Amino acid sequence: MRIALVGYGKMGQLVERVASAHGHEVVARLDIENNQNASGITRERLNGAEVAIDFSSPDAVIDNIRALMDVGMPVVVGTTGWDEHLEQVQTMVSKSNGSLVYGANFSIGMNLFFRLVDQAGKLFASHDGYDPFLIEHHHQFKKDAPSGTAIRMAKLLEESYHDSTPVPVSVRAGFVPGTHELGFDSEADTILLVHTARSREGFASGAILAAERIAGRKGFFEFSEILFEGEHQK
Repeated sequence: MRIALVGYGKMGQLVERVASAHGHEVVARLDIENNQNASGITRERLNGAEVAIDFSSPDAVIDNIRALMDVGMPVVVGTTGWDEHLEQVQTMVSKSNGSLVYGANFSIGMNLFFRLVDQAGKLFASHDGYDPFLIEHHHQFKKDAPSGTAIRMAKLLEESYHDSTPVPVSVRAGFVPGTHELGFDSEADTILLVHTARSREGFASGAILAAERIAGRKGFFEFSEILFEGEHQK
């Protein structure tokens, strides 16, 4: 595929390396220098790209999506921290008959972990005496807190715990790619489920997979729909 990168920081550069390893070609690179207020997103600047991958910033992503929809460009949105605009973006995509994949986390391992979180919540909520808690730790440069991943985990628990759904505790320090911990604590014992990202490469690989699967399609998809499509989920 011919790919346009919207956001060319550490994640954008990593996506380029992973894309190249998969036989794809990056034909456009847009960043803060050449894409102020989404001004760089034009058919000419996209240079014949078939899909865009956005790892920009929460304050830029909505304008980027709007501009990409205007030029008819399918987009994979790896940027997080814009949950409050989700309905607005879905309407935007629908009105333009566009294509968009978004996700709290594009790591395949984390999306499998989400399933464990969902099942664990149902199991422990059915037994009295277990208090759930969520802790997430990211590097000092991450702008959104709590992370989109932690918010997704909390939403998965909401169905089981309702008013007792835990509020994520966020730590921003050092250079940790991302650690997410779900715990259930009782007077008798503590149970922990932990996902630790060793590098950002898992996020990049998932974004490339999403780009491959959205090619030639229309619609608004959460990443797990693309990842697990065709699979029977109990």
